[in-house]
Amino acid sequence: MGASELGRVGADGGEMTRANAVTVETMERVLDAFNRHDLDEIMTFFAEDAVLEMPRGSDPWGTRLVGKAAVREGLAGRFAGIPDVRYSEDRHVVCGDRGVSEWLLTGTSVVGERIAVRGCDLWEFRDGLIVRKDSYWKIVG
Repeated sequence: MGASELGRVGADGGEMTRANAVTVETMERVLDAFNRHDLDEIMTFFAEDAVLEMPRGSDPWGTRLVGKAAVREGLAGRFAGIPDVRYSEDRHVVCGDRGVSEWLLTGTSVVGERIAVRGCDLWEFRDGLIVRKDSYWKIVG
């Protein structure tokens, strides 16, 4: 992290420090944990009041999971539904307490449907933790 990234104001109004500033490397570590399906490690990146908006659901925002326990349960369901899910061809950008990731998601659902979709995540952070992850997929078919 360069010196220009220090002294920024964090989501809580306080000054961001090296200890709580989110970097591209942070987001790469999150993605690595997703690719290993390591729920325990994934959840260390999420705040207790985190919100995860999944790309599919009956509402315009998909399925909204609120709170760390609900996020964990939703991600466990994703891994169960697409046991070999993997993110690749990823790019990440961080600007203060916001981030964007682009990726290719591949896998096979438990009913044998092969999935390969481009997508992106919009991230919001507070004190170095994820407070919102809004996920979008291209619609294929």
